[in-house]
Amino acid sequence: MTDTFKRLEGASLDSRYPLGEILDAIRFNDDGLIPAIAQQHDSGEVLMMAWMNREALEETLATGRVCYWSRSKGKLWRKGESSGQQQHLRSAALDCDGDTLLMQVDQTGPACHSGRRSCFYVSLEGEDARITSAPLIDPEALYGKR
Repeated sequence: MTDTFKRLEGASLDSRYPLGEILDAIRFNDDGLIPAIAQQHDSGEVLMMAWMNREALEETLATGRVCYWSRSKGKLWRKGESSGQQQHLRSAALDCDGDTLLMQVDQTGPACHSGRRSCFYVSLEGEDARITSAPLIDPEALYGKR
């Protein structure tokens, strides 16, 4: 844990710190990434987890439109740029270690590339895995044939 986040443990309610100082203290992994969890702001539904580098996080904070780092494409990925299913940031918070980001978002349509509202639709139940939701939109309608 960085000294910054250790110091924040004792911070009083409504203390303020320069954003740059906090961004400098984030514990990005060896690839320069941090896990970013997107949660629907009004329902609490966990929609997805993706990765952000510092540039994606700064863009998200500056524009209010959620931007991730695509590990498969090796570039910034603005949620909804091909599907139209955007995420708009309502708030963002780091965990106590500065190594995970939780974002409250307003999601347009499905968050998952499968066309489902949430990426978390495979429930592990005893000896089985059960699909808990159907696609809201056919993925081919969102992205075309892959």
